[in-house]
Amino acid sequence: MDNRIYGYARVSTKEQNEARQIHALLESGIAERDIFIDKSSGKDFKRENYLLLRNRILREGDLLVVMSIDRLGRNYTEIQEEWRYITQVIKADIKVLDMPLLDTRANNQNKLDNKFIADLVLQILSYVAEKERENIRKRQEQGIAAAKAAGKHLGRPKATYPPNFKEVYDLWTNKKITAKKAMEEMRLKRTTFYKLVKEYAAKK
Repeated sequence: MDNRIYGYARVSTKEQNEARQIHALLESGIAERDIFIDKSSGKDFKRENYLLLRNRILREGDLLVVMSIDRLGRNYTEIQEEWRYITQVIKADIKVLDMPLLDTRANNQNKLDNKFIADLVLQILSYVAEKERENIRKRQEQGIAAAKAAGKHLGRPKATYPPNFKEVYDLWTNKKITAKKAMEEMRLKRTTFYKLVKEYAAKK
C-alpha cells in the first residue's frame, strides 16, 4: 500500500476561518479530500476529526502535515505525547510547515537524526511554553497583590440597593405587588433582586 500524506487544520471557534491553513496545506501538495479540519479549542486533543485521523486513518509510513505547531495543539505536554504516539507507535511522520526543524522524515540525513532534532525542538518549545505560563501566573499574582495594597476591589462590583428598595421591598413582602413588578420598579435583574432580598432579610 502506498504511503499517504494527510493535512490537519484547526481553528478555535466556528467563527474563525481556516482558509489560510487549507491554502498552505494544498500548496504543499495535499489533496483536499485528505485534509482534516476541527473547529475546536487546542487545550486538549479530544477533537472528532483529529481522533479519526490518528486512530483510524494514519498508518506506518504516512505523513501528517500541519501549518504550525499551535494548530496541532496548545498544551505542549500533550503535544509531546501525541508526537511520540504518532511517530513511535503508529510510526508515521510529522511535518510542521512554518518550522522546518519539526520534520521527522529523512531528508538527506539519517532518519534517526531528524527524529532526534524534532524531539529536541519540541522539548524546548514545551519548556518555553511552561515558563511563559509561570510568568503569566506570577504577573497576575503580583497585579492582584498590588491592587489589594492600593485598596482596589477586584472581581465583579458589589450590587448596591436602589434608593426605592425598602419601599418596594415592603410592598412585595406584603403581597401588594408581584416579584416581577418589584424588579421592574427597582430596575434589577432577577438574580440581583433575590440576592439583595436575601442580604436585606438577613440583616433584619
